[in-house]
Amino acid sequence: MAEDDNNSQPAAAGGEAADAEGPQFGLQRIYLKDSSFESPRSPQVFQKQWNPKVNFDLKTRSDKVTDEIYEVVLVLTAEAQIDDEAAFLIEVHQAGIFTVKNFDEAETERILASVCPNILFPYARECIDCLVTKGSFPALMLSPLNFEALYAQQKQQEAAAAGGSGEPPAPESVQ
Repeated sequence: MAEDDNNSQPAAAGGEAADAEGPQFGLQRIYLKDSSFESPRSPQVFQKQWNPKVNFDLKTRSDKVTDEIYEVVLVLTAEAQIDDEAAFLIEVHQAGIFTVKNFDEAETERILASVCPNILFPYARECIDCLVTKGSFPALMLSPLNFEALYAQQKQQEAAAAGGSGEPPAPESVQ
C-alpha cells in the first residue's frame, strides 16, 4: 500500500544504482551519550525566591565513524544561579549517527554543523527540561535555535579571523 511506504528517498529512473551515485543523507540513530545534573545548594536553594540567572552554553562536534558515517554530538550546558550561587548545573550530550554520502567537503561540513544539530536539539531540550523538573525546579523551556544562522555566523567569524592571520582556524564547534 502507498500509505505504508515511509521511504523518504524518491525513486530514480535508473533504480538503486542511480540512487547510490547521488548525495545521500540519513539518520541512523539518536541517543543520549552523557548527562549530568547537580544541585549543590539543595535543600537551601528551595527556601529562596526563585528568580534565577540562567547561563546557557552550546557546542557541537562531529567524528567520522567510517567514510560515510558520522557521529554528531550536541553538548548543552545550563546553569541557574540565585544570589551568585549555583541552584543547578546540567550538561547533556545528545548524539546521533548520520549517513552523509557523496557531498562535497563544504556541504558535508555544513550538514554536520547545522542540519544534524537541528535534528538533535529537540531531544536535548526535552532531556534538560526533564532533569530540571525531576530536580524539583520549575521547567526550563529552551527556545528553538537556528543552527543554520549559527553556522553562517561561525563561518563569517572564521573568515574575519583568517583575514587577519592568513590562515583559517580549524572548525570545532558552533556556539
